This record gives sequence, C-alpha cells and structure tokens, in this order.
Amino acid sequence: MKRREFIQGMFAVSAVAMVTTPDRVLAEDKAKKKGANDMSFEDALKAITGGKEVKESKKIKFTAPEIAENGAVVPIKVEVDHPMEEKNYVKAIHILNTANGNARCADVMLTPANGRGYFSTRIKLSKTQDVVAVVALSDGTFIKASSNVKVTIGGCG
Repeated sequence: MKRREFIQGMFAVSAVAMVTTPDRVLAEDKAKKKGANDMSFEDALKAITGGKEVKESKKIKFTAPEIAENGAVVPIKVEVDHPMEEKNYVKAIHILNTANGNARCADVMLTPANGRGYFSTRIKLSKTQDVVAVVALSDGTFIKASSNVKVTIGGCG
C-alpha cells in the first residue's frame, strides 16, 4: 500500500505544479514583456525634440473625438497653418498618446512639395487619455496641440 500512496501523492503534486506554474511563468513574462518600441510619453517627446522646448500653438488645428466608442479606430486630423516654402515649412507631424505602452502613434515627414501641413489617420487607444500632435518646423522649433479622448472600449488588447 505504501507504493500506491506514494504514486498517488506524486500525481497530486504533479497536478498542482501543472496548474500553478504556468500562471507564475506568464505573470513573470508579462512583467518582463516590454517591446523594443515601448516608450513613455516623456521619452518619446525627448526623442523627437532632443530635449528642446515645445510650445502650445493655435496654429495647429487638431481634431479628435471627445468620446471614442471603439479605441481601436480613433480618427484624428492635424492641420498646421504655416507656410510650406523652401526655407520655411512644416518638417514633421508626430502623433503621441499619454497612456498606451508605446506613446508614438504616427510620425509623418513633410517637405515643401507637400503643399500644406496636413495629416489624417486612425489610431489605437487603450483607455481614456490625451492625444498630442507635435509639429517640427524647419527652423528647428516645435509646437504642439492636444485633446483628451474618452475611450469606452479599449483598442489595444
């Protein structure tokens, strides 16, 4: 009988190990899991601007919904009231968010040949947060505009 009790005990220990170990392993993986693109808002802003000051500007018409029913498809539009001349133009439009794992949503590079500083797309948002448009001008300065978007169903997971 002792052999039978030993084997039953081994099966019980194995069953408990099989049930609890994956949870622990997955929990560790989730804690460690951080992709190459994961970046906070502050880090993304610093990477874009090189640490330069970014000023709020009324030259940027930033359109985003107040409430997004589905965070997987949030429409945004950025229009910059700035000339697109050879030496004075909108160099780039960057779309950032403040609460997703990766703060960078979109980076669009422009030239005077584009004719105007304009960009429209759809982005993913995991929850209610601010969305920020950072505009790089050809003279090396940066301007921004932002909007808070309330998300009812998250789109990042």
